[in-house]
Amino acid sequence: MSSSLERLKQSHDVDIVWRSFELRPKGSPPISPEYLKRIEATRPRLHKMAREQYGLELNPGPMGLSSRDALIGMKYAEAQVTGAKYHDAVFRAYWQHAQRIDDRSVLSDIAQSIGLDRQLFLDALDSEDFEHEVESDIEQAYQYGLNGVPALVFAGKYLVSGAQPYDVLRQVVEKIEAETSSP
Repeated sequence: MSSSLERLKQSHDVDIVWRSFELRPKGSPPISPEYLKRIEATRPRLHKMAREQYGLELNPGPMGLSSRDALIGMKYAEAQVTGAKYHDAVFRAYWQHAQRIDDRSVLSDIAQSIGLDRQLFLDALDSEDFEHEVESDIEQAYQYGLNGVPALVFAGKYLVSGAQPYDVLRQVVEKIEAETSSP
């Protein structure tokens, strides 16, 4: 089964551009036991939604990981025209195979599995240029007022927060299409 975004891309020919955002930036305080407990309490609902809406069985990796290297790797993959494959592979590695996406060996295995050169990928993780691209995305997210994921921004002005069903996303796109076709 495909995700809401995949269905939207097929039905309305939209371009999906992934941007960087860190839930746990470097230097973040540890997750408090109370907050961790609240997150864990929502997991059954999340697993049920993924199963019912998308046909996915979730087996997420550990919480509280730094995603910085994965985000930098995404920028490198995009530069090599394999960004969508990389994003999908990292998503599956974390959410379905419980892998640590803060581990460079896991990330380089992913990169190699989608056809990227392992050593060039590892070298790119230390690139200031890709680091700056990640920082620029994060700054843009803050300017939009984002503080969580997923967050979708349509046409630079419509924010949709959370994992939403296809019909919600379709309605947003159709509203934008109606606005742009009106005189």
